Amino acid sequence: MRRYYEFAVAVVLISILALVLLKALGRTSNEMEEAGVQSEVSAIRIGLMEVVAHRETFGGSLPKSDNPLDWVASRPANYLGEVDGVPDSEAVWYFDRRARELVYRFRDGHRARFRLSRDSNIESQRAVVAGVGLLRLEDQRE
Repeated sequence: MRRYYEFAVAVVLISILALVLLKALGRTSNEMEEAGVQSEVSAIRIGLMEVVAHRETFGGSLPKSDNPLDWVASRPANYLGEVDGVPDSEAVWYFDRRARELVYRFRDGHRARFRLSRDSNIESQRAVVAGVGLLRLEDQRE
């Protein structure tokens, strides 16, 4: 009988450890997805800076589009294009035409939103050239 109690205690302990591990893996997965979004946004910001620097050096005009991905040469692999609402897909980029925002929809459903700014009065001057930058707006939860 004593062995059954020992076995039950061992099963309970292993179950608790497995639950703790699964929670940690879930948090890590979310953090990795956020890091991927930040990496893509950094690449887009660099592309915007290249376009503006080229215009400052050689002249010309900037694109008229509010979609920052129309300005840059490369797009994220999971970019759906310009849409008028929230798509059903998860872990995708899209440009919301109505809100004029570049959006990444996470696997858990919340959305990271970014807006192209052409205003030189941006509070954070990080990654801003000639007043053009990509600003992160407050995330939206579903």
